[in-house]
Amino acid sequence: MLYLVATPIGNLSDITLRALETLRHVDYVASEDTRKTGILLKHFDIRKPQVSFHEHNKAQAAKKIVSLLEKGKSVALVTNAGTPGISDPGFTLVRCAIEAGIEVTMVPGATAFVMALVLSGLPIHSFTFRGFPPRTSSKRRRFLANDSQSPYTLIFYESPHRLRSFLKDALDVLGDRRAALAKELTKIFESVKRGRLSELLAQLEENPKGEYVVVIAPAQDHEAKNQ
Repeated sequence: MLYLVATPIGNLSDITLRALETLRHVDYVASEDTRKTGILLKHFDIRKPQVSFHEHNKAQAAKKIVSLLEKGKSVALVTNAGTPGISDPGFTLVRCAIEAGIEVTMVPGATAFVMALVLSGLPIHSFTFRGFPPRTSSKRRRFLANDSQSPYTLIFYESPHRLRSFLKDALDVLGDRRAALAKELTKIFESVKRGRLSELLAQLEENPKGEYVVVIAPAQDHEAKNQ
């Protein structure tokens, strides 16, 4: 069986008892980054052989993992942090396993965008998770324009190096909507800043650090606030 095992997004104490039980039970652990997963496993005194599975080797690695599963071995798929398949190539392995007739299950746990959404103070009844936006401004603006009239709260992941450029493009394309910047969730320097996009952009430090989740209000919310 293939197990999709969610791991902590920062604070190791957030791991579930079922996740630990599963990691101790399986024959192999498929890891996005074997070094980082090794630290996690060592912290909980778990010794398991790892199989590297990431964006750059997903096709070949998926075949290897499916072969192990077809031989009756059990494999736990983990990402660097959070839920496998969210902004990582986990869905590729899931699809391959399903096509091969292999049973797949999941051990749920932390997901950064859900935590950021709940803490944002923005509408949470309907939302769209858009993952990482394109790296260039022209592509990013077209990407944002696709959701300019969306009635759903928008959620993005962004690196600290492109955060300022992303906020500028979002402000130009979507207007000065309410938004939230969630940084380093569950970690020592966790913070959530809320305000208009223009306000968040003005408050942003010169060289931001950490991993960010950007939550932006839906179009209707922005229109209502400006009537």
